[in-house]
Amino acid sequence: MNANTESRTPAVAVLGSVNMDLVAYVDEVPGGGETVTGTDFRQVPGGKGANQAVAAARAGARVAFLGAVGDDLFGAELRADLREKDIDVTGLRTVPGVSGVAHIVVDGRGGNRIIVVPGANGEVTGVPEEHRSLLEGVDALLLQLELPMEAVTAGARLGREKGVPVYLTPAPARELPDELLAHVDVLVPNQHEAAAITGYDEPRAALAALLERVPEVLLTLGEDGSLYGRRGEEPVAVPARRVTAVDTTAAGDTFCGSFAIARAEGRSPREAMEFAAAAAAISVGRRGAGASMASRDEVEALLRG
Repeated sequence: MNANTESRTPAVAVLGSVNMDLVAYVDEVPGGGETVTGTDFRQVPGGKGANQAVAAARAGARVAFLGAVGDDLFGAELRADLREKDIDVTGLRTVPGVSGVAHIVVDGRGGNRIIVVPGANGEVTGVPEEHRSLLEGVDALLLQLELPMEAVTAGARLGREKGVPVYLTPAPARELPDELLAHVDVLVPNQHEAAAITGYDEPRAALAALLERVPEVLLTLGEDGSLYGRRGEEPVAVPARRVTAVDTTAAGDTFCGSFAIARAEGRSPREAMEFAAAAAAISVGRRGAGASMASRDEVEALLRG
């Protein structure tokens, strides 16, 4: 991994999805054919790619975002929101049609159910030649699976060509081609995604299986914390911080973006996991995706406290 001195601000590129999240809050999620009355509704920018970009920016990095929005009202709002969060949107194209949308239902315990309609995200096939310079000199490239697989694979290949550490969050869970994993440095699944990929429900068994395919794995375990592994080394486990969850949307994205920045700054895996755990703990205590993420000062204050 690239290690920075404290005098240099880490730089990250994110190739990923950006959606408008339409979030309904309910006491209990309705069953099939059932109608319930919600307690609140919010329209907030989201998407796994954008969430990770915001998390990295809040953690103190310079961030460039690559992806696509539609030529609709949501597209303009999503672009403006990223720009307002000091994220470079040079690589965010506008394409004909609708922007990505996520319909999210959050229950009274903070759990969620999500339906994603890709929209413009589905039009991304790779990194255009005119935007490839955005990967020059960055400390990490963050990828997820809300873009077409060909785009994710092309991004990972380009990251490897440029010597950039490639982080992949395999969500939504699906089969991962060897061609993609050959260019991934750090795989960041949650426990459900790891089980879907490996067939192992037990975290350490899943970790061992994943390390046969990629050099490093950061496995997030929700309330049980996180588990990190690198080939040839003993796994590192860090507990989650105990908080009352209000909305767990984007908690994993917050964790991944924060971890990548902490590692780029030269922190050890354990230190980076603790930094990411603090960022995620703040995130789940607030409503929304990008709007819930903590600033670096808030994270450092929690770590000190």
